[in-house]
Amino acid sequence: ETFPQSDTDTPNGALCQCGGPRGTHGSNATGDYFGAAIVSQWDSGQHSSEYPTDAFGEVEFTGAGRRHSHFLRLSRDTPPQIVFTLMTAHWGVPSPNLVVSVVGGGGEGQEKVKPWVREVMRNGLVRAAQSTGAWILTGGLREGVGRCVGEAVRDHAAAAPSLSQKKVVAVGVAPWGLVHNRQQLVNAQGSFPARYYVQNTSQDTCGLDSNYQAFLLVDDGTVGQRGGETGFLSNLEDYISHQRTGIWGEKLKRVASHASEYTEELKLAVAWNRVDIAKSELFNGDIHWKYEDLEDSMTDALVNDKPQFVRLFCENGLNILHYLSYSRLESLYRSLADSSLAYTLLQRRLAERQAAATSLTQLDGADPGSPVSAVTRLMGSASAKELCLYEVSRLSPCPLLLGDCLYRDQRCLSPWASLFIWAVLQNRSEMAVYFWEMASESVLSALSGCKILRELSKLEDETESKVSMKELAQKFENLAQDVFSSCYQSNERRCFTLLIRQSPVWAGATCLQMATAADARLFFSHDGVQTLLSQIWWGSSSPPIRPFAIQRWRNFWFAPVTSFLGNVLMYFLFLCLFAYVLLVDFKGPPPKGPSISEMVLYFWVFTMVCEEIRQTFFVGSTTVIQRMKTYIQDIWNKCDLTAITVFALAVACRMFDESYHFGRALMALDFMVFTLRLIHIFAIHKQLGPKIIIVSKMMKDVFFFLFFLFVWLMAYGVANQALLYSYDPRPSWIFRRVFYRPYLHIFGQIPINEMDADKLLEVECTNNRTLIEGGMEPCMDGSYNWLVVLLLVVYLLVTNILLINLLIAMFSYTFSKVQDHSDTHWKFQRYNLIVEYHSRPCLAPPFIILSHLHLFIKRFVRRIPSAKVKHFAASRLNTWEGLQKENLLSAQNKRLRDSDTARLKRTSVKVDTVLKQMSEIRDRDRRLRLLESEVSVDHKDPHSGWY
Repeated sequence: ETFPQSDTDTPNGALCQCGGPRGTHGSNATGDYFGAAIVSQWDSGQHSSEYPTDAFGEVEFTGAGRRHSHFLRLSRDTPPQIVFTLMTAHWGVPSPNLVVSVVGGGGEGQEKVKPWVREVMRNGLVRAAQSTGAWILTGGLREGVGRCVGEAVRDHAAAAPSLSQKKVVAVGVAPWGLVHNRQQLVNAQGSFPARYYVQNTSQDTCGLDSNYQAFLLVDDGTVGQRGGETGFLSNLEDYISHQRTGIWGEKLKRVASHASEYTEELKLAVAWNRVDIAKSELFNGDIHWKYEDLEDSMTDALVNDKPQFVRLFCENGLNILHYLSYSRLESLYRSLADSSLAYTLLQRRLAERQAAATSLTQLDGADPGSPVSAVTRLMGSASAKELCLYEVSRLSPCPLLLGDCLYRDQRCLSPWASLFIWAVLQNRSEMAVYFWEMASESVLSALSGCKILRELSKLEDETESKVSMKELAQKFENLAQDVFSSCYQSNERRCFTLLIRQSPVWAGATCLQMATAADARLFFSHDGVQTLLSQIWWGSSSPPIRPFAIQRWRNFWFAPVTSFLGNVLMYFLFLCLFAYVLLVDFKGPPPKGPSISEMVLYFWVFTMVCEEIRQTFFVGSTTVIQRMKTYIQDIWNKCDLTAITVFALAVACRMFDESYHFGRALMALDFMVFTLRLIHIFAIHKQLGPKIIIVSKMMKDVFFFLFFLFVWLMAYGVANQALLYSYDPRPSWIFRRVFYRPYLHIFGQIPINEMDADKLLEVECTNNRTLIEGGMEPCMDGSYNWLVVLLLVVYLLVTNILLINLLIAMFSYTFSKVQDHSDTHWKFQRYNLIVEYHSRPCLAPPFIILSHLHLFIKRFVRRIPSAKVKHFAASRLNTWEGLQKENLLSAQNKRLRDSDTARLKRTSVKVDTVLKQMSEIRDRDRRLRLLESEVSVDHKDPHSGWY
């Protein structure tokens, strides 16, 4: 309302100190009513009036093709709580967890934003704001830093997935009088939307940036001047900082009475993932951190996969034993993403448990309010916690787990191992490796991680995730081998005990058992593992507890090699007896037979059946169902089951006249199956073992070859039969001419006299269908003889040249691939054979029945434990093993620090720091020179001062 004239005039006339021309002021401001003579300095608070806003609603950026943005013209004195409520309640902008204000770099005379600042905006600021749910407050104009932020938000929106839950919120707070084409936004009734023209230019302008979600246009009465929005922006930031909004607000309420300014700064450092700032400013030794101050930040670092902060907290006062309770472990599993493989598997497992729990509750009439007792009845006392911890989390609620569970307040007995499993299930490489470093039983833990990841990779559908799981599994296998190598070099005897120690953390498993489950062939190829296996194989691993001669005899008698040699010898005798019965002494059905030798054969097979039953149900410490699954998984056990089943069926058939010959045929086929069992026996041989592995791999190639051969064989056989014989309904002859005869063509058996019309033999034949159906030979049709010969040529060309050479090439590739690692594969297979014969009785069939009776009396009557189990007894070597692991990690870190790549990286960081410091020094020097020049000019001007 007041018009104090500015010192600067324009062609349009005199300007007011507010920046507006005289024509925009009312008559009461431009008239000579003593006010203009008295007022010499314009003030927004005194010399402007407030009116209801005439610019609000939504703005559509014409030509930009983007979503509409919200905007509001407001006074600088507008209460910030009104604006905040408008934005969150009416505009639908999510409440911020933190607010980031970015200022500078705009206006005439300012330097352009440096490239490294643009890179920081693009890679750091926007990504951190998206991950923390922050608001980014800038000028919102297409100039300076505001333009850089807008471009970074645009690029992030283009690269982020369309279903991303957290969107980057960029809010522009700019002076109304500075906005270009602001009159397009004026509408007293509101604009829904207002069309705002966007000028596509690379130059900085004062137009609104279309990449912002909302604009707050502060009107303080000035025109074309900057700084009018700073007061409102400060009030808005102060108001939001006291709101405790979003996730951070919920967490900070719990520790508000104890939290300090350092705790707030720590939470920001975790949110921005700036571990370097946390180390230099917060964990430099000046601040004494308590457990309560680090607890929430530790949870955030775990959930958001920030292993460097986890390591930092554990090194600076956070006790993992106090931190990880079963309730907190459940909350970590509750943070699994719905799309993750681990979540899908846990949900599937929980559904199975819920079905079983529901049926049990209905049968027992259990009270759902007593979850621990109900779960105990369902699972047993040892596995009640397993259901709650690893399978409930954020899944659909189970009625057995509603209410308070007593176990949730208990501390986790193996916190590092639990966190290690949690990280491995999510395929978090760096986090899992750190937890492995902190956990005990390093070799077994690494092999367990390898096992879990390889099983998960089989179920993963995404190729990238599958590859990363396999790579991490191989990394853990390499870590297990490296730690074991360090232990082997330190103490050989302790190293052997380490391999056969039973772990209470990993359900009583040993390193050898876990390596077998994880298919860790590289680990088995280690010299230390093979040395232990050799000692067990020859029976020299038992401590001398008896006189020397007696001890040597016991070692020899109970050694696996003794059992192996006895079984090989008796198995050859068994095959000889079997062949003798089939060829010489296989008499007719009763009362003529069976003969005495055949009865001995029956008893021999019966003792084999007893041994298979012992291996299935009485070997191992797991449940009966798990033992059966483990037994069935072995291919040679399947071979034994097939041989025994066929033998029992053959014996049943040969007892009757009607099925006698069928039973004898089954007996002959069964002899082949028993003979093939010799392949497994000779797998222990160092020369034959790798060749057996190569042959087994080649069998897969044979199946592919047979598929292609069957396609060509059927195509040629049907066409050949149709061209040679117009009518032949006999099924046996159709099968012979369609499949059997073309198959023999591959080996050179080509009956030309039956295919070539010029070389046909004189045979009695007919074309009468009635006679043909009666069994007479049909005459061959020679009208398309040329086509028959042509098909024969093509068929032989494809099968004898193309397919046979393809099979040879596949064999060569398989041989070369397996031959390079045949020793590793053989050593792995050797372990399985040693374990099998280590658990077998000393006597071989049929005398093994004596060992079975002795074992039955010893185990179930006298209750005497097995002496062989002592080879796999538990032992505590955690301290020694942990020391070897620390030595290994120290050596690896030293090699990493001394590597050329690490040196170049450190040098690059130092050079970048020096360049930034030099750039800042040049900027300060330029500003000082500019200030000195302005001061000198003002000092020399005699007319400087106030008028």
